[in-house]
Amino acid sequence: MGDIRKVLAIIGSRMIQLVIMVLLLSFVTFLLMKVTPGDPIRAILKVDDVISTTVEEERVRKEYGFDQPILQQYSQWIWNVVQLDLGESIIAKRPVQDMIMTRLPATIALSAGGLLVLFLISVPLGIVGAVYENKWPDYLSRWIALVGASIPSFWLGLLLIYFFSLKLNLLPVMGKGSLAHFILPSVTLGVAMAPMYIRLLRERLISTLQSSYIEAAKARGLRDERVLIFHALRGSLIPMVTMFGLSVGSLLGGITVIEILFSWPGMGELIVQAVMQRDYPVIQGYILIVGCLVVVTNLIVDLLYLVVNPQINQGKESV
Repeated sequence: MGDIRKVLAIIGSRMIQLVIMVLLLSFVTFLLMKVTPGDPIRAILKVDDVISTTVEEERVRKEYGFDQPILQQYSQWIWNVVQLDLGESIIAKRPVQDMIMTRLPATIALSAGGLLVLFLISVPLGIVGAVYENKWPDYLSRWIALVGASIPSFWLGLLLIYFFSLKLNLLPVMGKGSLAHFILPSVTLGVAMAPMYIRLLRERLISTLQSSYIEAAKARGLRDERVLIFHALRGSLIPMVTMFGLSVGSLLGGITVIEILFSWPGMGELIVQAVMQRDYPVIQGYILIVGCLVVVTNLIVDLLYLVVNPQINQGKESV
């Protein structure tokens, strides 16, 4: 019963945060869209050098509600959001939720692939660095983390394209169709994020291995491998889970560059085009969806705390 109450409390807290986040984020985004230079009316009318007539501009402005006070525009938009209506793209003339939901699965799939690569790289290297502290395997893992942190993700992607696609002709460069298309962007995303997780796991694991309860476990005759995996590693994963919750926003931001580089049909290309065309409804819908994903991810992180260490209560370990 206590665990159920704890889970419900976490979910309730995150739901309140979600509502507050949606209101604040949507209002700030709405204001920023209005004060940035440029006029979406010109994008709608596809006006370049030829200035459209005032009558035509006023007609379109009234059609999309741009002639109304900003607070009235915002209240109408947020009311539509409550009804799960993100509006219609002023350029593509399609419902925003359809445009986003069409591309969202590709972005989530690429994120999952990047996280898998991140896990496969950071956990073994972090363990090796901690177990062989100040020995050559530790130096090697730290060198890999240093080099990985020094390489921008777009440059790493270009290097992978050059070697594995152009030189070796092993993997396709762009698009989404088969598992082969999935490999290079996932590796680029995972390798770009791995260095900070390698360092974090190494430092925490070194500290954990020197703690008294690890010494007690060894004194009970447990094998070193069991002590490492089921005792030390389990507790050391908590900071990594926390780090992921804090960095999910930058993950969703950084994935845009990789999607564009590999022509991955996710939300990256969609938001770049929307910004260039000043497609307000798409930009607002994108930011809203990303914000909700961040809150939901942090909810999952909070629940993972209970799996990694059931003694955690509301983010604090019981003594």
